[in-house]
Amino acid sequence: MTPYQAFVDAHLELLAKGRSLPLGGFPHPSRPSAASDAPKALIFSPHPDDEVIIGGLPLRLARECGWRVINVAVTQGSNPDRQAERWKELAACCEHIGFDLLPTAPGGLTGINVKSRSTDAAGWKSKVEVIRSLIESERPRCLFFPHDDDWNSTHIGTHHLIVDALRAMDRSWEGLVVETEFWGAMDTPNLMVESSGRDLADLLAALTFHVGEVRRNPYHLRMPGWMMDNVRRGSELVGGQGGAAPEFAFATLYRLRRWREGGFEPLHEGGRFVGAGESLGELFGLGNS
Repeated sequence: MTPYQAFVDAHLELLAKGRSLPLGGFPHPSRPSAASDAPKALIFSPHPDDEVIIGGLPLRLARECGWRVINVAVTQGSNPDRQAERWKELAACCEHIGFDLLPTAPGGLTGINVKSRSTDAAGWKSKVEVIRSLIESERPRCLFFPHDDDWNSTHIGTHHLIVDALRAMDRSWEGLVVETEFWGAMDTPNLMVESSGRDLADLLAALTFHVGEVRRNPYHLRMPGWMMDNVRRGSELVGGQGGAAPEFAFATLYRLRRWREGGFEPLHEGGRFVGAGESLGELFGLGNS
């Protein structure tokens, strides 16, 4: 038997132990309040729980750069019987991790998919107006939303909803746009952001406030593995084919660009790695300056 049997067994044992850990209800971590004039980042979450699954970079913006991170609940899930409860779980999750929370509509928006976009022009336009009004009122410096091939129909629909809203603003908003991935991996991410052990533990604890969802599918226990695999993928997708992997344990992949003159434009050449000890502001101009 090789030493790797013990390595695999340790993973299996850890996963089994994780199933007995409590869900939600933890004391909230202490944190300073964001300044009244702090830059804002809006996360447009297709479903309750996406805000912390992709939350590595938003959490670092809040903790390291003093940003105010606001989660916008695009939908509250597809099951009407669960929507009220999912909102309560979402509010508790955001309170725990330190994100503000905004609704789009009572119960969330519905029909956020490319089929509705193509067959219900009037209904889609009204949903675009909801998002346009939120961006206009909040004036964020940065937006987070799924990329256009994130597999899940609501994730893909959310991408088009946000882009359509930006186009409807008639070039009145410019800022950073960060596309995210979960269900479908991006072919061209350009940013890999490491999460510290503490940040990942806090994201996992916050995720467990979505009690009904993680009881159905304990994906919170596999999130560390997903973030480890992001390091494998990102080392070459972001760093270049044949590149060496950074000494990261956990990371999230993003595509960072700028929205200007009614469209996407590159922010920097090539891909970037940001380690847990590196400055986001120094490398990308994402600080308070």
